[in-house]
Amino acid sequence: MASERIWTAALVVIGDEILSGRTQDKNVAQLATWLNVQGIRLAEVRVVADREEAIVEAVNTLRARNDYLFTTGGIGPTHDDITVDAIAAALGVGVEHHPDAMATLTRYYETRGGLTEARARMARVPVGAGLIENRVSGAPGIRIANIFIMAGVPHITAGMLDALTGTLEGGRPVVSRTIGCWVGESEVADILRATEKAHEEVAIGSYPFFREGRTGANFVVRSADPARVDACLADLTAALRAAGREVIDDGI
Repeated sequence: MASERIWTAALVVIGDEILSGRTQDKNVAQLATWLNVQGIRLAEVRVVADREEAIVEAVNTLRARNDYLFTTGGIGPTHDDITVDAIAAALGVGVEHHPDAMATLTRYYETRGGLTEARARMARVPVGAGLIENRVSGAPGIRIANIFIMAGVPHITAGMLDALTGTLEGGRPVVSRTIGCWVGESEVADILRATEKAHEEVAIGSYPFFREGRTGANFVVRSADPARVDACLADLTAALRAAGREVIDDGI
């Protein structure tokens, strides 16, 4: 039987402030979670500086080997917000002011000091692009080909993802269940390996920690098939208990 099609996405996080450590990125986790519900797997993430050549290289590399590419950051009103120009360059198209974006921003800023030249920069899109609704701050996101260009501010990104919900083709969402043990990861590595090998299309992630003066690990079983998850989890639990380990449902 042929394997089920796996849909993948990549994320390019854009911004000097991320690379400098001044700002901590939160969009990777929220995009990964959202994509999972859409049946799409976040396959890779790259963080790049506010340099056109770096953005162009990342965009062209990642969009070619994934079904979808998301970018966050660099679409604001200031001179260093160059994401739109860089992606237009990557696609070999020009940049224009989208009329619907201009209308949206005009309405939004009508009682906020008006639509200045700087604010109008947020209506610039690569030629041929569509818009992603932004119910939070007016300035829309952008979609062109398989690329989705979104804000860097996490709560605005969340609103744009909400607007995209149900619009992307994907597969079945990945299902996961967790168990935990107060045990060193290396002590049960053979059990984890053998159990995963015995269950096709299932992955077991091991996440060790040191807490309360003890070493432990949580084991996350993932698959697009809930029945496979349940079967693998049952076998893993039985194998750990047979080895004398106490298993804690839902993790520690």
